[in-house]
Amino acid sequence: MDEAALAAARAADRLLESARERGAQRWLSFLATVPDQLRDAGLSELRAVAQRARAAYGPKDSIREALPADLTEPFLADLDRLRKALAREAAER
Repeated sequence: MDEAALAAARAADRLLESARERGAQRWLSFLATVPDQLRDAGLSELRAVAQRARAAYGPKDSIREALPADLTEPFLADLDRLRKALAREAAER
């Protein structure tokens, strides 16, 4: 669980830096707290953070439209791995 959350946090850090460099204010604001939340959140909070971050890939307003695919796609994959790990953990409880 921790490794999946840390991988997602590292990917979010890269996206945040890219948003900063490109002046993508909407995504800079959206991502501002995500990396730290992925690193520090407890299990119940982590589920909500991952879900909120996953919402960046919406059908009408997607992070994919503003930031490069070589950053957005790894973040998406890391988020999905984290969400699966969280679901497995919840099922085991």
